[in-house]
Amino acid sequence: MAITPAESEFRILIVGGGIAGLATTIALRGPNRRITILEQSALNREIGATISLQPNASKFVEKSWNLCSQLRAKGSMADQAFRICSTDGTEHKRVDLTTKSEYGGDRMLYHRQDLHDVLKNAATSVDREGVPAEILVKSRVVSCDCEEGSVELEDGSVMDGFDLIVAADGIRSMIRRCVVGEEVDSVRTGQAAYRLMIDASKVEDDEDIRTFLDPREAVTTMVMGHQNRLIMGPARNGEVFSIVAMVPDVSDPATETSWTTRGNMDDLLEAFKEFPDWCKRLFRHAPELGLWQLRDLDPLSTWTRGKVILIGDAAHAMLPTQGQGASQAIEDAEAIGSFFENISGKPSGLAVVSRLKLVDEIRRPRATQIQLLSRESAMPATEKGDKKIKISPDQYMDYCCTYNGAKAWREQQMSVDILQQLEGLAIREPQLPIRASPLKSVRTVAI
Repeated sequence: MAITPAESEFRILIVGGGIAGLATTIALRGPNRRITILEQSALNREIGATISLQPNASKFVEKSWNLCSQLRAKGSMADQAFRICSTDGTEHKRVDLTTKSEYGGDRMLYHRQDLHDVLKNAATSVDREGVPAEILVKSRVVSCDCEEGSVELEDGSVMDGFDLIVAADGIRSMIRRCVVGEEVDSVRTGQAAYRLMIDASKVEDDEDIRTFLDPREAVTTMVMGHQNRLIMGPARNGEVFSIVAMVPDVSDPATETSWTTRGNMDDLLEAFKEFPDWCKRLFRHAPELGLWQLRDLDPLSTWTRGKVILIGDAAHAMLPTQGQGASQAIEDAEAIGSFFENISGKPSGLAVVSRLKLVDEIRRPRATQIQLLSRESAMPATEKGDKKIKISPDQYMDYCCTYNGAKAWREQQMSVDILQQLEGLAIREPQLPIRASPLKSVRTVAI
């Protein structure tokens, strides 16, 4: 359908109503702007489990966008520490997050649905600056004309007349091929993850579990074996306890078509048989069990074409080993909002294209580095048959978290070569599974 905008309006289309799309809507809201969000789902079901935002992203959501009080009312928690433990229960390292004032924000723990709800409310609220965004559900985009600023929906209808299109349509993005000029398949990383949500009240009286951790305490605990690892922490003021259990992906690419399946408890217990007994007792309290095949993307040659830019998982899907997936999507949103903030009316095509190229120039190299760091962090944590942890998941924390927005990052990169910051980060080239193309190390990746 044709759009008939007022001559002075900046017309924006956000494809995807997840965290990336809603965050970008918030960052772009303002006078004389009309934002439409297309979401292929009905947005009426529980989404995911717990989620963390690292300081490089939480500072924008909680402070810049002024959502702290709304999230706090939902039970948000500031993570106090990050513990790394071996399979015999020995604490290998503890990182006190309360001392990291240089990050300018906290590592925040949310229930994913709560974060999504707060972002959605902010995107559509009449109390924020600008016209509330309109969300159209069950609207699946199948193609995009990047130069004209139009999209085609699954039902054959066309929406056009947009000055800017932000493709936040996830790792299975239909718009990505329109931007890059070819199909870009997701990469089987060789990793899978069970996701469990447990009522904290069910386990808080278990003495063996309480000896090792308090399920209500705002602390993230990682237990690492050779190939398998657990990442655990609370949400909703400690009411729920979340576990991500990473294991090798044993699915058959010739027969498995779905990336998600119902998990099998016996398989989970077998995978973690060398882990402490209290871990396995935790598993049994989960009312349901899902198994996700973990995929990412090889770095793209560009994120933008014409009036369109890719963000979030559509641009840089990554493994969860640095906890940066959602945080990088927030960084994308902040960058777009920042570089379009001085446009007060309908922009020229040149104004849009030049700003999108600037966002790509700043964001793509940084997100690419973090994609590669996430792959590096998925390497085996111990030698086979040994319990001594040989990697440090917090090794790149300073690089990831000392980020204060796209404009500040640009100024910093103009004065300090990024390779100087990465000096001493010994990045081994990951041993990728079949179908995953070899990548250059983090210090030599082409951008």
